[in-house]
Amino acid sequence: MVEVWKKQLADHGTITILVKIHSNAPKNKVKGTMDDGTVKIDIAAVPEDGKANRALIQFLAQELDVDRTSIAIKNGSASSRKVLEIHR
Repeated sequence: MVEVWKKQLADHGTITILVKIHSNAPKNKVKGTMDDGTVKIDIAAVPEDGKANRALIQFLAQELDVDRTSIAIKNGSASSRKVLEIHR
């Protein structure tokens, strides 16, 4: 999944992804895709005071080789389901 995102970023410069976060997981990990295309991601941080959101952004920035400021939560900052916009 991450390799597909990297290619889309290289081709288009910006991608939008739908994610469902499972916070307080044993480790950060992309788990798979749901039937509706939403990507399931485990995040080790707790969902308090934005910790899980920051951990999600840090994790994806590392996986996609982009700066953290290139990732924005467009919708769902207080929900387990989020819309993310990622720039090259």
